[in-house]
Amino acid sequence: MAADLAQHRVAVIVTPIGTVTALAAKAATTTIPIVFSAGTDPVKAGIVASLRRPGGNVTGVNYMAAELSAKRLSLLHELAPGAARIALLVNPANPVATQTIITDTKAAAAAIGRQIDVFEAETSDGIETAFAALVQSRADTLLVGAEPFFIDRRVQIVTLATRHLLPTVYFLREFAEIGGLMSYGASDFARNRDIGIYTGRILKGEKPADMPVMQPTQFELVINLPTARAIGIPIPPSLLAQANEVIE
Repeated sequence: MAADLAQHRVAVIVTPIGTVTALAAKAATTTIPIVFSAGTDPVKAGIVASLRRPGGNVTGVNYMAAELSAKRLSLLHELAPGAARIALLVNPANPVATQTIITDTKAAAAAIGRQIDVFEAETSDGIETAFAALVQSRADTLLVGAEPFFIDRRVQIVTLATRHLLPTVYFLREFAEIGGLMSYGASDFARNRDIGIYTGRILKGEKPADMPVMQPTQFELVINLPTARAIGIPIPPSLLAQANEVIE
């Protein structure tokens, strides 16, 4: 798809979400400006040379989905401080983001004396298998790693987490909006606005090489109270006080 866009000689290519799509666009053209939105460190992923001076024809937004894993774990611990076994769901087909998520989450878990059990899924059947395994291992809580494929399968994941009465934290508000217990991440509205601003500036003549990669400044904690009641877990007042939105 990226190659097809490049052949049409479009004015700008925008990749609204995901490291993989940004890398595909970069591989397709070295001349057409690209505005990306990626959840993993774009320097580590090889999208840009640096955050301050991206170089080449690529710039965009790092919404830090993978880097916020430690924060999500702290929220999960605040929600269920007695949980001893914490499951982490990741996609092995996205190695750059997955390694960041696993490393950061395990380090954060060690700091609070907790154990992280990693479960992998890269297909719909794999998600079913992963949930069966984590339930069998008696996981107390679940952290869903930031991953575009999991967004596509959010109904399946939220349904399974609720069915198994598993307190779960997600990385996008879309999960909480459809029944997920809790989500924490950069503001989608702000991210999409920033993508649009950069696209407009490029269309007016600015060069991606000179436009620093933007970092998020707005973050959202969304809590779904009906789901909390359904799985039988009380939400601490301290969490409710932090929430940007509480779904009633």
